[in-house]
Amino acid sequence: MKKNRSKFVFLMVLALPLLMASVTSDEYVVLSWNDLGMHCANKDFSNMVILPPYNNLKAQVIKRGNATTKPQVITTGLTVTYEIPGNTFSVGKTNFWTYSQGLFGVTLANIGLTGAGLTGTMAMNTNEYFQDGIPLTPYLDNNLVTESPFQLALVKVKDGFGNLLAQTHPVIPVSNEINCVSSGCHNSEQAILNEHEVMTGFNPNVKPIKCANCHSDNALGAPGVAGIPSFSQVIHEKHGSKTNDCYKCHPGPNTQCFRDVMHAGGMICQDCHGSVSNVGQTISNGRKPWLQEPSCGEASCHGSNYAPETNKLYRNSRGHGNLYCSACHGSPHAILPTEQANDNVQNIAVQGWAGTLAKCSVCHGVTPTLPGPHGILATDLKETGGKIPAVTHLEAVYPNPAGAEAHVGLLVKEDGNIKIEVFSSAGQYIETIFSGQTTPGTYKIDFNTSNLANGAYTCVMHTANTKDSKIFVVSR
Repeated sequence: MKKNRSKFVFLMVLALPLLMASVTSDEYVVLSWNDLGMHCANKDFSNMVILPPYNNLKAQVIKRGNATTKPQVITTGLTVTYEIPGNTFSVGKTNFWTYSQGLFGVTLANIGLTGAGLTGTMAMNTNEYFQDGIPLTPYLDNNLVTESPFQLALVKVKDGFGNLLAQTHPVIPVSNEINCVSSGCHNSEQAILNEHEVMTGFNPNVKPIKCANCHSDNALGAPGVAGIPSFSQVIHEKHGSKTNDCYKCHPGPNTQCFRDVMHAGGMICQDCHGSVSNVGQTISNGRKPWLQEPSCGEASCHGSNYAPETNKLYRNSRGHGNLYCSACHGSPHAILPTEQANDNVQNIAVQGWAGTLAKCSVCHGVTPTLPGPHGILATDLKETGGKIPAVTHLEAVYPNPAGAEAHVGLLVKEDGNIKIEVFSSAGQYIETIFSGQTTPGTYKIDFNTSNLANGAYTCVMHTANTKDSKIFVVSR
């Protein structure tokens, strides 16, 4: 009996690390995202290449706060790994690896241009973990014919003992729907190359050809040849007189990479970027493609309260608590919530609903009393039940007058993004008490009014199609 007991204890000691590694901790949360709403790659590399398989993931690990401790972004003592379930190999899914030597001067074996594979350990930076150059193709292992543009990655955080602390499923998007032939514009890729045959020193029959060898491309970090316009400039200038349909080149009628909350609100590419011709003209006038793009903070858009960091693009900017803008809002062209279910998986998992990460307790552990990023006040959105209303609207703010806390009823008819803001009696913006995606139902929002001076205020609700307001008074 004693011998059997010793054997049992020995086996339990051996199994303990495995048991611990299978349990996540509620002390940490990991947020991960792709730096772009869609990464693109050629489908065939035998003739020419615009973009190779090259995907990027970022992640930030937050140690949750509590009533007395602020949350912290952690970059030491942890291991962060990535994988793409259902997509375990790249060679054979496209012919990039057959032509990588001729195009980029390297022979690769199921890895990408940075040496990354489809699984690995993320590198650590000052404020985040990252992996550039993941050689992802749009084909899952069990289907080498039909594209799967919105695949889910799996990012895991482990401590020094291998214990699983947190994990998440970010979208890692990729499409090869950039074929100039399939769009119906050109008869063949060879015909495109033949249009260049008058160029000195260019032989359209020596293939494969990397367009960035001549035309500079900031996306690839390729300087091109002095005196020859950039790839983005010539493409947009040449095609601007023929089409204003961005999906002729960018993925695409099937992929539909522009899928976010702005698209759902009726915006099109040209609302931010201008026409196809305008994109080319602004580059000709001195704009650096890829490095200088429309900004959220422009007066005609969201204004200075939502501006990226100075001289930085949205995708490279950080804000509240040193979190990247994309960590809470999503990637460019995929600003949350989006029309693709997989884009919304991460935020539904961490806060319970799709849309901008706006539940402050996800990181803080508690609901803060002071306004957070963009002046948004931490609120509790509570479903109260009842019938689905005929129209989306606000109920009265109560108590009225309010003291240190107030409540407002929100009745929602249909799925959508809702923002509720507070303005002074003079019409000055004070704060946002809710901003996020909601489903049909009846809700109560609790918000802190202790930071408001005595006086009259207006609570204003905005949706894509509706505006409603209620007046309330603060008196203490």
